[in-house]
Amino acid sequence: MAKKKRKTPGINGTSSADIAFMLLLFFLLTSSMDTDKGLPRRLPPPIPKDQKNEDVKIKKRNILVVLINSNNQLLCNNEYIDISQLKDQVKEFVENPYNDEHKPEKIQVDVPFFGNMMVTKNHVISLQNDRGTEYQAYIDVQSELAAAYTELRNNVSQKKFGKDFADLDEEQQKAVQMIYPQKVSEAEPKNYGGK
Repeated sequence: MAKKKRKTPGINGTSSADIAFMLLLFFLLTSSMDTDKGLPRRLPPPIPKDQKNEDVKIKKRNILVVLINSNNQLLCNNEYIDISQLKDQVKEFVENPYNDEHKPEKIQVDVPFFGNMMVTKNHVISLQNDRGTEYQAYIDVQSELAAAYTELRNNVSQKKFGKDFADLDEEQQKAVQMIYPQKVSEAEPKNYGGK
């Protein structure tokens, strides 16, 4: 009698998909991914269709022009400065502690919790950049502008309420924002060139 050939049984692969899914899930949960950091910006509300498009006249003393050229060099009111100097220049411009005639004019405003105060309500920081400006240089400048406002707001919050601006309630934050309103105007990129 002849012996029958036995067939070797195949490997059971029904749980392979489950194992692959578990490995994928494990690596997704344990690995970190780089995320882009953005800057919080609130866009202005849309202009009503029936509103006329009128140019707003702003006094020259109320505008601080910050320009980043294609070589990523920073110009602040027509003077080349280092990025590390920008925050202090913006703070001095916005605060105008000595009521300098070349910096924003101060206007008396009745601020809740603070009473009547002289503030530079009409100041504007005009940020302009070249089409060739690197994205990181643009973000660095934006970060310095935001840091300047944060420091100004934290200083006045600490003096009045004994805590940072972020820790204040909504009404207190609105009051501090009346003292230091964040006004950054961004122009469309142009070809300014380098030095």
